[in-house]
Amino acid sequence: MGNLVKKRREELGLTQDELANRADLSRQTISSIENGTNRGVTSSTLTKIATALDTTVGALFFAKGV
Repeated sequence: MGNLVKKRREELGLTQDELANRADLSRQTISSIENGTNRGVTSSTLTKIATALDTTVGALFFAKGV
């Protein structure tokens, strides 16, 4: 899941800090999602990240074949 967040963030040229600010989350939250250590992500957090990355929750967190 986190690899798709990181890929999209980098496509947009954003740092973790910039994404965190856009999503109203901490940089640590973004980092832990990207590196896979945060397994208890809420639907609210998923929505905030997807919106900040101008995409959908499904596109970021539910890749085909998973």
